[in-house]
Amino acid sequence: MKRLLLLLACILLPDAAAQGHEQAKGEHAAQVTGPADDWVYPLAEPGTYALPEIGKAADFMLLDEDGTAISLSRLFSGRITLLAFVYTRCGDVCPMASAYMAQVRQLSGPAGLSDLLGMISLSFDPQHDTPARMREYAQGFRSDDPSLPPWRFLTARDATAIKPVLAAYGQPVSRKRDASSPSGPLSHLLRVFLIDAGGSIRNIYSADFLDPRLVINDVLTLRGQAQK
Repeated sequence: MKRLLLLLACILLPDAAAQGHEQAKGEHAAQVTGPADDWVYPLAEPGTYALPEIGKAADFMLLDEDGTAISLSRLFSGRITLLAFVYTRCGDVCPMASAYMAQVRQLSGPAGLSDLLGMISLSFDPQHDTPARMREYAQGFRSDDPSLPPWRFLTARDATAIKPVLAAYGQPVSRKRDASSPSGPLSHLLRVFLIDAGGSIRNIYSADFLDPRLVINDVLTLRGQAQK
């Protein structure tokens, strides 16, 4: 019910969703510690289940918030990575996903994962989402706490450069007939990828399963598997 209400609020009140970006820096971390039934399903204990390899995470050259070219493989190396596809003009699922990513980041500290986890939000709307725009967008969600995992906000040089990235990760994006829609001009499915330190995809979260507690449990499970 909590997640449904948040999604409805983002759809009906996009301005309120934008104002809520700042809350992601601290308040959301406390929210994920509530009863499991608030998130629809109970969670298995870390290490009691397996996360088989789904496939290899494709490598591409992208741009960071400073406009510097950087490869995904470099960011994946040595870390378990959470990779989300978003765009800053989105008025519904992207703010929700970014808020949940902020919660994951906050929870990673107490879970002892700050040195193991990396996070990436990648825009599929490079024409609008320039490096400067991604840096501005990041300020609404990412705290400056150096003890927390790195969270990079990336984009591509242009639409031609992002197209093969979307194809490789199976991320559908299309333009809406109504470009002035309050939920944003692009239609897409939320896909957030969990990638192990070896560059293999181990889980793909949809909007229904981007539970910060589940993500933390999955990261702990991968850590345990790597230590065996």
